[in-house]
Amino acid sequence: MIQKIKRIANLISNMGLRYLFFRIFYTIKTKLGWQKKAFPTNPKAKKYSSLEDWKNNLPPFFFYGKSIPNLPKQPNEELKETYKEIQKGVFTFFNKTKIKLGKDYNWLVNPATGYRYNIQKHWSEVADLSKEAGDIKYVWEKARFSFLYDVIRYDYHFEDDQSEFVFGEIEDFIEKNPINQGPNYKCSQEISLRVLNWTFALYYYKDSTNLTEALFQKIMHSIYWQIHHVYHNIHFSRITVRNNHAITETLMLYLSAKLFPFMPNVASWSTKGKKWFEQEIAYQIYEDGTFLQFSMNYHRVVIQLLTWGIQLAKCNDEKFSQVVYDRAQKSLDFLDACSDPITGKLPNYGSNDGALFFKLTNDDYRIYRSQLDDLRAVLNNYVYYDSNSVFWYGINPEKQSRLVIPEINQFEKSGYYISQDGNTKTFIRCGAYKDRPFQSDNLHVDIWANGINYLRDSGSYKYNTSTDELNYFNGTEGHNTVSIAKANQMLKGGRFIWFYWVKKAKATLQKENDTFVFEGTIEAFKQLGKNIQHTRKVSKPVGQNSWEVTDTIHNKGNKTIYQYWHLHPDYADAINITTTDEDGNEIQPVIEEKWFSGYYGVKEKAIRLTFASEKNVFNTTIRIKQ
Repeated sequence: MIQKIKRIANLISNMGLRYLFFRIFYTIKTKLGWQKKAFPTNPKAKKYSSLEDWKNNLPPFFFYGKSIPNLPKQPNEELKETYKEIQKGVFTFFNKTKIKLGKDYNWLVNPATGYRYNIQKHWSEVADLSKEAGDIKYVWEKARFSFLYDVIRYDYHFEDDQSEFVFGEIEDFIEKNPINQGPNYKCSQEISLRVLNWTFALYYYKDSTNLTEALFQKIMHSIYWQIHHVYHNIHFSRITVRNNHAITETLMLYLSAKLFPFMPNVASWSTKGKKWFEQEIAYQIYEDGTFLQFSMNYHRVVIQLLTWGIQLAKCNDEKFSQVVYDRAQKSLDFLDACSDPITGKLPNYGSNDGALFFKLTNDDYRIYRSQLDDLRAVLNNYVYYDSNSVFWYGINPEKQSRLVIPEINQFEKSGYYISQDGNTKTFIRCGAYKDRPFQSDNLHVDIWANGINYLRDSGSYKYNTSTDELNYFNGTEGHNTVSIAKANQMLKGGRFIWFYWVKKAKATLQKENDTFVFEGTIEAFKQLGKNIQHTRKVSKPVGQNSWEVTDTIHNKGNKTIYQYWHLHPDYADAINITTTDEDGNEIQPVIEEKWFSGYYGVKEKAIRLTFASEKNVFNTTIRIKQ
């Protein structure tokens, strides 16, 4: 009981009383059925604008119809094959896994479990975490409508009109997902993305004969009440979630009056949305450009949202407060520094749910180049690469020479330390938390050389899976760092909760006598004892693919320490790792078959070396064979 009280007190200390009281009040409102009054079902349809009026007074957008300036027609087999699969009812989930849904897909069925949600239930009665239902993200994925980008790109490049199919999918969703009923109204971020993606399709197919007056009215009615839902539930995201959800939703509110000025209430919603969006960007993106979710995947989500927001504000002759532009540029600087110059990929670091909201190229999901260049073009009117995705945003930027990544990159607000030695990148995380952590992975090291991620992060797999898998992928043992007694650096709670956050961390990265030297210390493992510290020193000579790593654990008592190294199995023979204890005695590793997840929901076999010692120090040498 005492431990439980301590954890509750720790949670309140970490999250704050505002969070606690809002959660309690929100739960009470839901239990009493108040949400059903605030979010009505079957609202009466009203006509906001005729189709003809909308066409004659189109609000500013990236493009108008099927003429995309400066975008060359480039039909290719990969895009054609993707389109053919969609037509057969095969959809790509989380930008990787192909699942056959069939042509008569039921929007309420989880294809991973077969569970069917009850459409008669108000969204507030739908559980988003259920062992029986499985991961609700599998239901949301198609209903997000990001697949429209593959269809529209196919339409453009192959000049094969797909308006009947696209509008058929939208109308089918509207008819089978009544407003505020069922699982597809559970998440306001999913709703916001659906509206943005429908809008993209409406502008592209504005002149289609398949866009009838009746269908236009049906779509506008649905869009209005979806935006209504986002506005009236916005404080849940801004107070209890406070991550990319809040950025997406506040942006949708800002854009509501820009995209649909003829709808009631949107002027007020847009004004508030703009203010809230600016506040979220200022809070969530730190001064050095790092992001409070400590995730490369989610930071790219924000990059895409910034691209939409800044460009559409420009189209409407409006500007955000300066902090939005500053943090957008700083975000680019950070993600550029994290990128591998050979592949364009970034470390598989942090929570990764497979999100790529607006897919405008055939690039693999793990390649970030086009999304970074899109925002770069919006901010600075130049790009580094030839993705052509920028033309969809109505930009014709200049082409610059290749990106040059500085040798030393330190981002102290979140604790990222990155050295770039030619085509070799050493990525290290050492940071304290002022905002909610998502993984227990401090002092993790990622090593890339010549486009190969030799030592890598295991990923996050799924958010709704077994306790063992959650602990492995999100915990310390899924990362290239050290554990005490196989415990996590922080104590895992339910869902996305961690107790005993790492509050003290310090580090430096510098170049000394042609050697990159990192040294960092965290205070962690508070559930095991007081003042336990882990210090990691990493040295790498310039021009050599070798690293000396010293891990020192202070105040661990008589507990065993474990050092984990996760190897890419295809290149395991090309990397050599040896470790000794503080007395110089060599430690033989346990070679284990573990797991790696580079894409959400995908689990591949991998190799982990585990070194164990009763002493306090690991002295490790890592060498990559040339």
